[in-house]
Formats: sequence, structure tokens, C-alpha cells
Amino acid sequence: MTLYPSLILEALSTVRYPGNGKTLAENNMIGDDIRIDGNKVSFSLIFEKPTDPFIKSLVRTVESAITSKLGNDVEIKGNIDVKFKTESHPVQEARPVLPGVKNIIGVSSGKGGVGKSTVAANVAIALAAKGYKVGLLDADIFGPSMPRMFGVEDEPLYMINQDGKDWIEPIEKFGVKMLSIGFLVAKENPVLWRGSMASNALRQLITDAWWGKLDYFIIDMPPGTSDIHLTLVQTLPITGVVIVTTPQEVALADARKGIAMFKDEKINVPVLGIVENMAWFTPASHPDEKYYIFGNGGGVKLAEKLGVPLLVRIPLVAGICEMADNGSPTSTALVSKSLTGTVENLDDEALAFSTLADCIVKECDERNSKLPPTRKVEVNR
Repeated sequence: MTLYPSLILEALSTVRYPGNGKTLAENNMIGDDIRIDGNKVSFSLIFEKPTDPFIKSLVRTVESAITSKLGNDVEIKGNIDVKFKTESHPVQEARPVLPGVKNIIGVSSGKGGVGKSTVAANVAIALAAKGYKVGLLDADIFGPSMPRMFGVEDEPLYMINQDGKDWIEPIEKFGVKMLSIGFLVAKENPVLWRGSMASNALRQLITDAWWGKLDYFIIDMPPGTSDIHLTLVQTLPITGVVIVTTPQEVALADARKGIAMFKDEKINVPVLGIVENMAWFTPASHPDEKYYIFGNGGGVKLAEKLGVPLLVRIPLVAGICEMADNGSPTSTALVSKSLTGTVENLDDEALAFSTLADCIVKECDERNSKLPPTRKVEVNR
């Protein structure tokens, strides 16, 4: 079936607002922004105020009305934006997302297998060890790894009541508040969701959780460039992104694409810098030797060519992987050291993550002093 706006309006013609029994059209509640992209349909529902008790139930009713009329192939779930009327602004969005968060940092990579999630987990713990309030969102919907890295795979999620509303309570460990889709699905099962379902689940982890006040909100993004990335930049005003790559040319080529996406004029999210992971290998028996297994200095050259900072080079160490798999990432060594305020006797890998945390703080401060506050991205669906 070919979809047209008139078919959408016809499907909505029988839906009534529970508050007064009138149809959505009679209440002027259907936005004029109906968009159709193949089977994907999106538009706005306009309510009088954010405290309207019928918001969630009416959104579900509208979704059901469209799928009942036009078929289950229509992608509508998660694509309805809720907006509100006020005297000074005819239509405006609800309260800001994550109002208590100062900096939102995306950790991204052009391809999988470069250690992006390991970097995200370790830098979050390193920042917390330095005294910052930190949150971590595992946004890799189809390959969540944070529950295992933090050793909390079997932990249940609980609700917490704040400001008269029930919220999802993030799990806290190593001083980091963390949420992942991995808590909501069986760990042995694949996540077989369409893009709209994945985006909707991700929005819920962001907007329906009580993150509280945070200095840094770290997002472990999926590899590559996808609909999930668009969901994130449309949902959150991201302060900046950190790109993780290995020195290998294949990884560098994909990293260039990732950087180009964030620098695109429609996205325009600042790139804080590049992390060159698995930069070299040093055998334990020969601590003075370095073997450049994936090439030498590829991340350094990429940073110079694109004019972005090289934040840190992290060595290839088996212990980094083993500790993450065992639920105790390398940066947990910084937690005990934070009590003394020193970094003496740290392994090179732990020291690298400590340095990375300091670089991110520095780059964020510089970015915030030179650029205006980040705004959510307006991208056509």
C-alpha cells in the first residue's frame, strides 16, 4: 500500500481525546508535520500542557488506530512527537531532556571490534574516580556489553519515585550510574527489532530514567552510522563525541566516515578528539619493546589530517580485555588510587585511561568556552 497524508488523517478521524470526547481534528491536536518515508510515518500530537494525564494512553491509541487501518507494516511506534501549547509559544516541546546533566559525551567508532565499548566503560570509571558525577548509557542496542563489563548482568532493574513520577533507576557501580538494553532482554537472545523499535527503546532509557545531576553523561554508541545515531542527536544536545579507532587502515577509513557524519552541517556535533586504541603491543617479558601489529601511528596521522586532537594512544594489552570480561575494567584501579590522589604504580593501560579522562575534561571545558550550548539536531526522518 502506498501511504499518503490523507490516509493517516483518515485513520485518525475516529480517535477521540478522552478529556472532552472530541476528535483529534476537532481539538486541533494533529500537527501539520506528517512525514512519510516508505512505511515509516511520523508526526506530532499537540497537547495543552505537559501535565496532561492522557498523553501516553492517547499515543498508544493513535498507534493502534494507524496499524489497524493501514496494516502492521506501517512503522509508527516511537515516531510520534509530543508537543504542547502555551500562550507565548504556540507549540513547544516538554521539559528539557536530562536537565541535570552538564556534558553529554558520545563515544563512537566507524566499525566494530576497535574497543569502543571498552574505552567508554573505562573512561566513565576514570572520570568517576576523579570525583565527577558520571552516567553511562549503553546505546549499542543490538550488541549491549556494559552489563557484562560492570559485572551486573543478572541485576534486576527497579523503579524509583521522584517528583511524583515513577522512573527507571540506573544501576550504580564503580561510582557510575549505568543503564543498558541488556537489562531488558535475555542475554543469550539476539535483539530482533526494527529500527523504530530500537529507537523507541533507546529514548525510554534516556527520558524515563532518573539520572539526576551529572557532570558527564557518557554514551556508548553503536559502531558505524545508523538510525540510532540520528535518534541520539535528535533526542539529546550532545556536547561532543570521541572517535575510537585502531591504527589499521580499514578502521581508519571507517573512522573518517564517522567523523564526517558528526561534522555534517545537518548534524554539527563537535568532535572532541580521536583515541588510537591497540596502538602497539609490548610483551611482558620485554617491557622496552613495542610491536605495531596494526600499523604505526594511523590514528596520529588521521588526527593531524582532519585537524582534531589526538587524545591518547592505548596499548594492546590482554589484561584490558580480560578485566572487562570479568566485570572489573582496567580503570577500577583508579578508584582505590583516588583516595590518595596519586597515580603512582599504575599500569600503562590504567594510566592511559586516566589521561584520556583528563583530556576529555579539558576538551569539554575548551569547547564550552568557545562554542554556544549544543542544541538537539533537527533532521528530516
